[in-house]
Formats: sequence, structure tokens, C-alpha cells
Amino acid sequence: MKKIIQVHIYKGDEYYVAECSDLPVVTQGKSLDELVAYLKEALELHLEDENLADFDIAPHPSILANLEIDSPVHV
Repeated sequence: MKKIIQVHIYKGDEYYVAECSDLPVVTQGKSLDELVAYLKEALELHLEDENLADFDIAPHPSILANLEIDSPVHV
């Protein structure tokens, strides 16, 4: 069972966006702090009343966020 829920975070035109790799969860926020709060809420709501084993997720999983940043290097 997975002990980690993987999330990809990137900056859209106006908002930061978080997309889960393992679950159909996507959310956005104006700041990274807001995004993290919304992400936790979205995951909690998505998994509410669900059997985590059905998603191959261990109880009390960690969230691993991968943050995509704009590179100052232009190739």
C-alpha cells in the first residue's frame, strides 16, 4: 500500500495548481499556503467515507508535493 500521495504543483496564469498523481483531485489557490490548505481539504473530502484500501493507500498517508518552478535559465 502507498504511504504517500503524490502531488504536482505548478504556477498557472493566475493561481498555483495542485494535481494528484494517484487520485482524481485538482485544486488551486492564490498563494502556496492557500493551495496547501485547499489541497488538504480536497483530499479529505475526496477520501471521506472511502475505504483507503480500495485506492491502495495506507491509513494516514503523507503528501509529497513536487513543485515546478520557472527556470531563470533560457536555453
